[in-house]
Amino acid sequence: MSLFFALISVSLLMVMGLLVDGSGALNAANRATSAAQEAARSAGQQLNVPQAVEGSSITIDPDAAVAAAQDYLAAAGLEGSAEITDGGRSLTVNVRDSYQTYFAQFVGVGTIHVTGTATAHLQTQAGG
Repeated sequence: MSLFFALISVSLLMVMGLLVDGSGALNAANRATSAAQEAARSAGQQLNVPQAVEGSSITIDPDAAVAAAQDYLAAAGLEGSAEITDGGRSLTVNVRDSYQTYFAQFVGVGTIHVTGTATAHLQTQAGG
């Protein structure tokens, strides 16, 4: 009987470890994605004002947008990068984060690295 209880106890600890560390890693990934979305939204508001006022084009000011994304990530305590694409009409933010495990460290996995990505596209309204 004691062997049975020992195996059941170890099995329950393994399942509990999967639940705790798995949900923690999913939470960290969700946090990274949410931060990437907010940083992209913040950066997407940094328009190249002179071109927009002239009416020649509506594009993102690259320096201000990257700085805004980096400022948002720094305030959130995260690391990441921002890249302007599509001729200044899109911005992609990549965020890196990690989760310190509780149970998986007993099998040699102390940290789970996660990433989050978001892209903001400039949209214009016809006739306005």
